[in-house]
Amino acid sequence: MRVETTTVSTPRAAGPADWLVLAKPRIAVFVVLAAFTGALLASGPGADLLRVALAACFVGLTAASAGIFNQVAERDLDARMERTRQRPLVTGRVRMRDAVLAAAALAAAGTAGLAVEFNALSALLALATLLAYVLVYTPLKRLSSFNTTIGAIPGAMPPLIGYVAIAGAPGGWAWMLFGVIFVWQFPHFLAIAWLYRDDYRRAGMKMLPSLPDSDGCAGRQSFLYALVLLPVSLLPAVRGDAGLVYAAGALVLGSTYLAASAAFAHRETRKRARAVLLTSLAYLPLSFSLVLFDPVVHRVLAL
Repeated sequence: MRVETTTVSTPRAAGPADWLVLAKPRIAVFVVLAAFTGALLASGPGADLLRVALAACFVGLTAASAGIFNQVAERDLDARMERTRQRPLVTGRVRMRDAVLAAAALAAAGTAGLAVEFNALSALLALATLLAYVLVYTPLKRLSSFNTTIGAIPGAMPPLIGYVAIAGAPGGWAWMLFGVIFVWQFPHFLAIAWLYRDDYRRAGMKMLPSLPDSDGCAGRQSFLYALVLLPVSLLPAVRGDAGLVYAAGALVLGSTYLAASAAFAHRETRKRARAVLLTSLAYLPLSFSLVLFDPVVHRVLAL
């Protein structure tokens, strides 16, 4: 007689890929890149690139910790959404206790590393960013669409933390990069929320495109924030911290982002939402490259 065992089978043991999923590597890589840029801009002539990279890595550890804590808190919501129902905590491949311990260890390593190797302020900022993401933004997604605005604050912190780690206090570049990333996030996240609005609605998450009578709101807000991003991104050139190369590149990147958002605002379709998303993913690394390779910045840093 054949015995059915599928309903009582034990999930396979967690592997490296499962832990990588928990750490949200794509977000962590972005965080490291942003923190590296901020730290390098704070270094001035004769920058110690290894030290800059070390600061960025410590910030990246706190980001990985936030990614794990986020999935711990949202494992019930993840189970209801098609795109997240196979995550390790949902399927049981990783136990919640192990995930919490790993997240705590990463948070401790990141903040302690910043405090010991750099300064207390950068460690406090990293810790505050982690707590804001996990204890404010994450639960707010169940309650209000205002969560996107709140979440944009910790999302914009990496370059500022990197800058403070090297300089000891925030400076002009730190605040300008914070502003660019803060505004950039809105079209990016609105496009994602529109693409997965049915998933969010099914999970009960209060993302703007998943709310009743929200047709057109995601597109219009994406356009408005992309419009605001243009002058914000040009601030370094206006202040004289960057030159014409950065200004021209920022204008091209911002105009491209604005055009994609305008098309999405004109008519919300899957193709146009994806165009906004893909444009947003190219925007930041190209923008950081413009900063670091602009002749004015290059000369100041003596690279």
